[in-house]
Amino acid sequence: MAEQRPAASNRMASPGGARPPATASLTPKEVLGILRRHMLQIIIVTAVGMAAGGATWHVLKKYAPRYTARTYIEVLPPVDTDPMTIGAVQVQEKILYGHRLMMASLIKQQRMLQDLLGRDKVKQTDWWLKSVGGNMTKAVKYLERNLGATAQRDSGFVEISMTCGKDDEAALIVNEMLALFLSTQGESTRKDVTDRLNRLEDQRLRVDGDLRQAETALDEVRKAWGIADLERPTGRYFQHTITLKLNQLELQKNELDLAVRTTEAEIQTLERIATEPIAEQVEHAIERDPVMLVLAEQRDFQEARLTSVLTKFGENHREVRQIQELIRGIEGQRLARKSLIAERTRRANLANAQDRLVILRQRGEELERLRQEADAKERDLNAARVQYDQRLKIRDERIAMLDSIKEQAEKLRIILNDPETPKVRQVGLAPKPLEQVTSRKWWLWIPLGTILGFLAGVGIAFLRELANDLVRTPRDVSRYVRVPLLGVIPDAAEDSAVRGVDLCHVISRAPYSIISESYRRCRTNLKLSGSGESRKTLLVTSGSAGDGKTCVAVNLATAFVAEGRKALLIDANFRQPSLQKAFPRSVGGGLEGGPIDQGFGLSSVLMGQCTYRQAVRSGGIDGLDVIDTGLLPPNPGELLGSVRMAELLDDARKDYDYIVIDSAPVLLVSDAKVLARLVDATIVVFNAAATRRGAAQRCVRELLEVGGKVVGSVLFGAPSLKGGYFQEQYRSYQRYQKAQLAGARA
Repeated sequence: MAEQRPAASNRMASPGGARPPATASLTPKEVLGILRRHMLQIIIVTAVGMAAGGATWHVLKKYAPRYTARTYIEVLPPVDTDPMTIGAVQVQEKILYGHRLMMASLIKQQRMLQDLLGRDKVKQTDWWLKSVGGNMTKAVKYLERNLGATAQRDSGFVEISMTCGKDDEAALIVNEMLALFLSTQGESTRKDVTDRLNRLEDQRLRVDGDLRQAETALDEVRKAWGIADLERPTGRYFQHTITLKLNQLELQKNELDLAVRTTEAEIQTLERIATEPIAEQVEHAIERDPVMLVLAEQRDFQEARLTSVLTKFGENHREVRQIQELIRGIEGQRLARKSLIAERTRRANLANAQDRLVILRQRGEELERLRQEADAKERDLNAARVQYDQRLKIRDERIAMLDSIKEQAEKLRIILNDPETPKVRQVGLAPKPLEQVTSRKWWLWIPLGTILGFLAGVGIAFLRELANDLVRTPRDVSRYVRVPLLGVIPDAAEDSAVRGVDLCHVISRAPYSIISESYRRCRTNLKLSGSGESRKTLLVTSGSAGDGKTCVAVNLATAFVAEGRKALLIDANFRQPSLQKAFPRSVGGGLEGGPIDQGFGLSSVLMGQCTYRQAVRSGGIDGLDVIDTGLLPPNPGELLGSVRMAELLDDARKDYDYIVIDSAPVLLVSDAKVLARLVDATIVVFNAAATRRGAAQRCVRELLEVGGKVVGSVLFGAPSLKGGYFQEQYRSYQRYQKAQLAGARA
C-alpha cells in the first residue's frame, strides 16, 4: 500500500501554486513600525544627545574658549604701472585672483611663520608660553592649522585670521603677521627695484661710453673726407652746397648745350642762305643801308623829273631819254650795292655764328670740367654720408637707449618712493573679537547633540532590529525562509480571552478568541492549498523543542473536528511525548475494547504488539481520537520508517478524514525526516520568540532534501509589534467580536 502513495517532492507548495518572491529591502511601513516600537528608546537617546551637546558647549566655552581675529590686506594689480601716465591698468580677473592666491601662500609659508614666532610680542603671549610651551615645531604646526590666509575671489583682498584661546592675543598675532608681511613684502619689492636701478645705472654707463665712441667716429669721418657738413638736410628744399653747385653746373651745361645746338643750326641756316636768294632779313639790312637810302632818294627825284618832262616834252625827247638813262644808272648802282650789302651781311652773320659756336664749345668744355669736379665731390659726399649715417645711426641708437634708460631709472625712483610699490596695502588692524567662534555657540552644539542623539537612537533601533535574527513576522518568513505561510498564531499574552486556558485546547475552550480564529484560518488555508484527498496525513514539526508544534497539531486537529470531520492525532515524539498531558487518560477502553491500562501506543503498533485500533483512544472531543507514543523504543527512527508505519497511515486513511502527526524536532533527531517521506504534507512551526532564521532555513532545507512535502508553515506566538499588522488586527477583531456577541445576545 505504501507504494501507491504519490512520490515525494522536494518542491514547496503554496496556496497560490507559486512560490512567493523574497524581498530584501524594508518597506516604508516596516521602517515606521521599527521607529514606533523603539520610540521610547529614540526619545531617551535623543534627550541624552541634547544634554551631551549642551554639556559639551558649556565645557568648551568655559575651559576651551576659541576666538578668531581677522583683518584684510588689499592686493594691488601685479603689473608695473607707468608713474608718468594717469589711468588704471586693466588686468584679467584670473590673473588678479592668482596673484592674491600667491600672496596668501606667501603668508602661510613656513619661513614667514617662523619669523612671526621670532617677534618679541608673540613670544610674550600666553599662547606661546602655555599653549605651545615655547616649542617652535609645535607652534608652527598650530599656526598652519589656525592661522588662515584666504584670497577673496570676488574682491581684491586677502583675509588674515588667527584662532586661539584669548581674544586680545588672537588680534595681536594677526596684527603682528600683518606688519611682518607688509614689511617683508615692502623690503623685498624695494630691494628688487633697487637692484633694477643699479642694473640700469651700469647699463647707462656702458651706453654713455658707446655714445662717446660714436661721436668720435663721426668726427673721424668728417676729417677723413674733409667735409664738415655731412648731416642730411631734414627739409625737402634744403641741399648741400656741393649738390647745389652740381645742380647749377648741370643746368648751365644743359643751357650751353642748347645754345651750341642752336648756334650750329643757325650756321647751317646761314650757310644755306648764302646760296639762296636774298632773304627778307637781308632785305631789311639793305633797306637800312645809308647808300641805298641816298640812291633811293636820287631815283625818286629823277622819277619825279621824268614824269614832269614826259608831260612837257613826250617820250622821244632827248631830255626824257637822259633822265631815263640816269634812272637806269641809279638802279644799277642800287643793285650792285644791294648785292654787296647782302654778301657782306651773310658773311658777317656766318662768321659771328661760327665765332659764337667756338666760344660756346669752349665754355662747354669748362663747364664739363667743373661738373666732373662737382660730381666727384658729390660722390665723395655720398660715400662720406653713408659712413656718417652708419655711425650716426649708432649714435642715435645710443642716444635713444640712453634716454630710455634715464626714463626707466626715473620711473623706478618714483616707484621706489611710492607707498604702493609692494603691491599690498594695509586696510586696518584686526580688532579684538567680541564673540567666540561658531564652534563655541550653543545653537550649534545643542541642536547637533540632539540630531546626533536622534540618529544614534534610530541607528540603535535599526541595529537591534537587524541584529535580531528571529523569525518574528510573516515578512521574515517570506523573506528569509521562503515557505508559504499557512497561519500566524498570536502571542497568548496579548489575548485576554485565553487567560487561564490551556493553549492546546484554545479552539474548544476559547472559541471566540483571536488565537482560535487564527487556527481556523490556518485550517482554511491548508485546505485551500490542495485537494482534500492529497492532504489527509499531516506532519506537524519544528526546528527545535518548545516551538509550539504540539499546540498547533492539537488545535489544527480540533479545528478539523469542529467542521464535522473525523481526525486522528498521533504523538510520534518518542523523545518528549506531549499528547498524554494534553489528553489525560481516563477509565474506559480503546476502539476494540482493549483496556486503557495496557499502555498501547504508537510504539506498540510499530513493534507488532497490537493493531492501530487497539492503540487509539478518544481525545474527549467528538470526532477526535488520539494515539499516544507508548513505551519509548530503543530505535524510534527505524520504527517510524518501517512498513508498519506506512500500513498504519494507510489503514487510518480509511477511517479518518485527517491524520495529524506531532513529531520530534527536525534539527535534534531524524524522526521527523523519516515521517516527512510518508505523509501527504508537512507543516513546519516557527516560534516567533525562539526560532532563528538560520535554524528555520536549515529545518526546511533538511526536510526538502529527504523528499518531504513542505506545504507551508505556521508562525507561533507572534507578538503584536507597534506599528505592525497584528496590533491593528487585534483591535479590529475585538470590535468585530463584541458586535457579533452583542447581536447574538439580542
